[in-house]
Amino acid sequence: MPAPITPLDQNKDDQDDLVFLEEHPAEPAAHPTREVWRVMIIDDDEDVHSTTTFALGNLDMQQRPLEFVHAYSASQAREMLKHEQDIAVILLDVVMEQDDAGLHLVRYIRETLKLADVRIILRTGQPGYAPEIDAIRDYDINDYKTKSELTRIKLFTTVTAAIRSYEQIRKISNSRRGLDQIVHASTELMSLHGVHNFAAGVLAQIASLLHQPAHGVLCVQECPDSGCHELMAMAAAGSFSHLDGLQVTSANDQRVSEAMEHTLDERRNHYGNGAITLYFAGKASRAFVAYLLVDRPISEIEERLLEVFCSNVAVGLDNVELVSHLHNAAFYDQLSKLPNRTRLVEILDAALAGPAKQDASLALVDLDHFAETNDALGHQFGDLLLLAVADRLQTSLGQQLTVARIGGDIFCVLGDAAQVNPAMILALFQVPFSIDGQDVQLSATLGLVRLGEHDGTGADALKDADIALKRAKTQQRAGHFYFSRSMGVEIRERVRMMHALRTGFSQNQLFVVYQPQIDLATRRPVGAEALLRWQTPDGKFISPDRFIPIAEYSGLIIDLGEWVMRTACRELVTLRAAGHDNFTMSINVSQVQFRHPYFLEMLRRALADTGAPPEFVELEITESMAMEEPDLLIKMLGQIKQTGVSIAIDDFGTGFSSLSYLQRLQIDRLKIDRAFVTEITGSARGSSIAEMVIQLGRNLGLAVIAEGVEDERQAQILQALGCPLAQGFLFARPMTADALNGWLSNDALEGVA
Repeated sequence: MPAPITPLDQNKDDQDDLVFLEEHPAEPAAHPTREVWRVMIIDDDEDVHSTTTFALGNLDMQQRPLEFVHAYSASQAREMLKHEQDIAVILLDVVMEQDDAGLHLVRYIRETLKLADVRIILRTGQPGYAPEIDAIRDYDINDYKTKSELTRIKLFTTVTAAIRSYEQIRKISNSRRGLDQIVHASTELMSLHGVHNFAAGVLAQIASLLHQPAHGVLCVQECPDSGCHELMAMAAAGSFSHLDGLQVTSANDQRVSEAMEHTLDERRNHYGNGAITLYFAGKASRAFVAYLLVDRPISEIEERLLEVFCSNVAVGLDNVELVSHLHNAAFYDQLSKLPNRTRLVEILDAALAGPAKQDASLALVDLDHFAETNDALGHQFGDLLLLAVADRLQTSLGQQLTVARIGGDIFCVLGDAAQVNPAMILALFQVPFSIDGQDVQLSATLGLVRLGEHDGTGADALKDADIALKRAKTQQRAGHFYFSRSMGVEIRERVRMMHALRTGFSQNQLFVVYQPQIDLATRRPVGAEALLRWQTPDGKFISPDRFIPIAEYSGLIIDLGEWVMRTACRELVTLRAAGHDNFTMSINVSQVQFRHPYFLEMLRRALADTGAPPEFVELEITESMAMEEPDLLIKMLGQIKQTGVSIAIDDFGTGFSSLSYLQRLQIDRLKIDRAFVTEITGSARGSSIAEMVIQLGRNLGLAVIAEGVEDERQAQILQALGCPLAQGFLFARPMTADALNGWLSNDALEGVA
């Protein structure tokens, strides 16, 4: 990291693009006896520091060289600014530790440190993080530039203008009245929207600074360097009001035209008897000039005030259109010109805080299958269709409702509940939309929130409406659903558990237990099923029925499943090393995990890395998985079988298997669900389903195992029916790896009672 203070270089180089060079300048010589302008660079990118000092360090401004002070974070700058003196200009990055670190630092400089003289130039490499309009207006920011547009010359021009402003402010620091007026004028101007309003505000503020009535005109001269001398009046006041919006020429006012031409040619202000002409330096393609009548000579201090004012206002005149554009981009959808999500949240916050809340409703309107229409007919056609929907919602629902567009094909309607009526809104889509002579039939699905039942913020209301919309989509397209508190609790509980599950996995709260599988004839263990468990730090166990669906929903099941597979394979290797050679490890595979494109590679890698013999590894898939897209499953199971592992269908009998597909699946074992094991002794149907599964397995040449065996009577009936294997509490509960090893070495050798 470079030193905090950068000395100066004598060598000159006028290459316009040096600000973008990556290299660091050589160590230059200092000028200890000369006065300097102190420029502070605050940026978390070291290259920005080096390129800025390289570009400006060898240049004099206002007959003085520059001295650079470096800070590499907003927090470091805060500490340095408590002690650094006479900082003239701050080149400040907008996005540092946080997205708005620069704006918070501006507030600290102006409000806490009370540094009113220093000029602040905001720079950003991320145009999406534009400074808020309130920050520009309230905290006297000198300029705002993206780093990509700051060539060496533009950087020099910007800093020079800032130093000139700083120099003038320092020279007239004894006149607090004038400075306060300038700040007030700048604040007032930045609150104005639109070019005309801003220009008219400039004339009014100049008159106020001079305590004069506003009689004047402000013009823009386009392309002055190309010989174009047309002067267009942006605003006019008082006795010159007739010139507003017109071209100012010698024909309609020779005195004004000649004075402006003279000022533009010399690029400086002129103070005459009875009138002043002020020059505002614009970008290369334009310049601005104002002509105002005065009834007395202008004092020296007033001249200086006007110089400072013109320097500040020049930036505003250039950027007023940009600021308006930033405001519109921040709060309005660029296609439909409707309020966007950000603006809608503001409107919602206001509605929730007002008396209309009790009778108001919010509806999200999601166009059904719009993506397909967009892809089929093209994005230009899709844009026209969106505009047609926006127009119909606005014109048909009434001006008293707020219509917004908050996403690609999602609109929002906010207003009185009687008008935000789902039947009325859905009826608008019964008539086709005519686009380029083609009729397009659309439908929409709605998610609604009654604001009177909502206690949160506008953003929360929007989230609740989105929850209702998702529920509506799962139930029926072209329908609607109202948000309820129970839905919110359910969603928030799911999100809470999702975060807790991720944390628990990273903190080793999850572990694998093993439930032995028994040969019913010999009562000897032949294998075990690996089961995932979760115990929170307070000792509570979370049921797999609760956290496994969350893991699948969040995608965490992919990492969890691979970890369980590797853990179980390693345990199998450990057991074999202890002498339990003829022992099979069964591992459950979820549908999400099984459908992952790299599942097969994950399986092969786990077998290879752990050294587990594949012929003693069994994967369990559910019957519902087996019957969903069976053709794809048949292909996948064939590839899995090539690794050497076996396949079991878990919970068999709970689904609706097609026996023709079952014959084509390369499976090895059927697992009778515990519900049918319980029926053996607890139901009038007795052993009918269990017996059917056992007979089916025998006919297809498949092994069969029953789960959930809890008493001896069940075990005897299953054995009598021809079921060879079983697992359940009768034989052993799920146990840790160490417990399983001990159990196999001791109790299991004597048989299970």
